[in-house]
Formats: sequence, structure tokens, C-alpha cells
Amino acid sequence: MTAPRHRTATAAAADDTVSAVVRQWRAVHPGLDTAPMEVIGRVNRCAALLQQAEDAPLRRAGLSRPEFDLLGALRRTGHELTPGELARETFSSGAAVTKRLKQLTERGLVERRGDTRDRRVAHLRLTDEGRELVDGILPEQLAYEKAVLSVLAPEGRDELAGLLGELLGRLEGSLGALRA
Repeated sequence: MTAPRHRTATAAAADDTVSAVVRQWRAVHPGLDTAPMEVIGRVNRCAALLQQAEDAPLRRAGLSRPEFDLLGALRRTGHELTPGELARETFSSGAAVTKRLKQLTERGLVERRGDTRDRRVAHLRLTDEGRELVDGILPEQLAYEKAVLSVLAPEGRDELAGLLGELLGRLEGSLGALRA
């Protein structure tokens, strides 16, 4: 009989770095409820690890994840966007978008068109080269991300996606109230 391909969630969680942190906090503050740390800490740790190792296909193409996100937003919306719209689409600051757009424009991946009614407004779109780059790299990037997630059983991935989607939807709707 072969060993199961995927460990149980409890077994996997018992030896991750967040478990060690939680055990340390429980030793220092035994009455403290560390349950939120077990979720938020793991989400943050996963994000940090993914950012360190992610995007090998993007790096090979000479792109950062934020640059690819801008190109992807222009591709998936299918129409021109202003820098402000791109900032909202990619959850980026206006300054960060401006800096990235300058680099992408210099590389010939994005082109700017001035607004005929308001010269302060720029409209951005992918060049043919930019569209070909996104369309060429997206399948490879998705295959890479699928490989990263392959450590989870398909039903585990579906459950995780659903739970994260529920959390994200609620946070997007109420985070402003939590900051007050």
C-alpha cells in the first residue's frame, strides 16, 4: 500500500512556521486567543513565500508581477484604461502605476494616447507586442501556479479558493469599517 499523496491539514499545520510562533505565544500568554494568527499568519506567510519564489515565467520574460498585472488588466478588460483605472484594477498606487507604465512604454509593450477633450488624461492600451507577450506567457504562468498548488488535493484547492473568496469579499466590503 502506498502512502497518501497529501497529508491531512492537521498534520501539515503541526509543523509549519506559524505553528511554532503560535506555540511560543501560548507559552508566553496562555490565555491569549491565537486562533486569528493561525489564519492571518498562514495567509501572510504563504504570500511571502509565493512572492519570493513565484513568477519564474514572468522573470524569464523580464517582467515583475506588478508589471504583468498592469499588462494583464489592459488585456483582460479589452479596452483602453486611464492610469487611475489601472491603479484601481491592480490595487496599486498612482505613483507605482506611473513608474511601471513608463518602463512598459519604453519597452514597447504599452502605448499612450492623449484624450482629445482633456490633455491631462492619458488612455493606455497594449501594443501588438504587449498583447503577444501576455497571451504567450499567461498559459505558462498558470501552469506554474498550478504546479505550486499541486501539493493540495483538488478538493482542498477548491475549498481553499472558496474560503479565501468568502474572506476577500467580506474584507473588501467591510475593511473600511474595521479601520475606523
